[in-house]
Amino acid sequence: MPAAFLNSLRMRLALGLALMGGTGLLLHEGLTHWPLPGLLALLGVAAPLPWSGVALALSGALLLPLAWWLAGSLSAPLARLLRALEGAVLSYRDGEFGSSIAPQAPGASTEMLTLMRLHSELGQTLREQRQHLAQRELLLDTVVQNTPVALLLTDASEHVVYANIAARTLLAEGRSLNGADFQALLQAAPAALREALLSGEDGLISFDEGGSEERFHLSQRRFRLQGRPHRLHLVRRMTRELSRQEVASWKRVIRVISHELNNSLAPISSLAHSGAELARRGQTERLPGVFASIGERAAHLHGFLSGYAQFAKLPAPQPVAVDWPAFVERLGAHYPFRLASPLPAEPGRFDPAQLEQALINLLKNAHESGGPAEAVELAVTPQGQDLRIEVLDRGPGMSEAVLAQALLPFYSTKRSGSGLGLALAREIAEAHGGRIALANRPGGGLRVSLSLPR
Repeated sequence: MPAAFLNSLRMRLALGLALMGGTGLLLHEGLTHWPLPGLLALLGVAAPLPWSGVALALSGALLLPLAWWLAGSLSAPLARLLRALEGAVLSYRDGEFGSSIAPQAPGASTEMLTLMRLHSELGQTLREQRQHLAQRELLLDTVVQNTPVALLLTDASEHVVYANIAARTLLAEGRSLNGADFQALLQAAPAALREALLSGEDGLISFDEGGSEERFHLSQRRFRLQGRPHRLHLVRRMTRELSRQEVASWKRVIRVISHELNNSLAPISSLAHSGAELARRGQTERLPGVFASIGERAAHLHGFLSGYAQFAKLPAPQPVAVDWPAFVERLGAHYPFRLASPLPAEPGRFDPAQLEQALINLLKNAHESGGPAEAVELAVTPQGQDLRIEVLDRGPGMSEAVLAQALLPFYSTKRSGSGLGLALAREIAEAHGGRIALANRPGGGLRVSLSLPR
């Protein structure tokens, strides 16, 4: 369409120039040869000298108004179209997409009519897109306003830009917060919430609300909105969810302890009954075996309960400088392994008793994984600001479902397992400010990575 429009415009200009040129020649011919010289001769009027120059000046004077009229006639449709386009563009700038260009403009060419039609289609498309955008914004605002998570958005000057219903309820008893000063707003907030919001960090907080203690998870993020810095505060109520998790954990503990107690107390009760019967019959030669079995089951039960007590009463770690060769030698006395990499030259800094207990549990699991004992490896390598300790085996590894739950307390795939070995290692790692991760190895086996800050 633009090429056709330009060609049409060039043709009209060319015709207009040709018309002006022909008109100019005719005027000059009429003034210099016929009919004006003949009329002057009949009237006996002498033509001024030099007549050709006078004729040229008269031709130009007569041609100028004609040229101005012709130029206006040729450019009028284009001028109307440009004015209409200018008005439409200004309307678009102001966010108004309802303006259109009249398709019946007088003198409009086919190309101009096509341009008008395309402009109208563009306006219609923009109107539809704005309607869809408005509908999506309305849907998003409805969802955000009714979500139970308190959402608060502040700008660089610490004024509230947006707050949903949950945020207004939490901080202002339901009143509007738009434009409110964030710092002044926090003065009336609970002390724990105020300190957490001012810290700019994520975390769990607890404070009294409505006469009972409530727990919340706070998340804060900085970002740029329309080129300006903003901060988003999200406060999620966690009391009910944490209570459900706590109840579920207690139920799981009770099931495991009940199962283990039944597995030990039922044989003890049966053995005690058998011992009493043997004593009644006078068959005392079998009583030492009965008492030994009772003692074995009691010792197993004592060890099981001691493991739970140790997990529940884990003290805060006491980090000290630890020499790696001596520490690794003590580990090898419990479960054999081979070093997969040279030990670090600089001493480690951690609680040696707790970390030894965690690694003993990991080495025990590696030896019980079903792989060859000589394939169990230990690697200690610096990783940036962390120290990574890895226990590796060549057993069958773990399925995705087991990997997802292996670190949970009381979860075990072994018939005689308590489910506390990996959970205790995780507790020790996190108490040191580190973390633990499990992953299957290429070629089979499991890799347990324990990362501690250096």
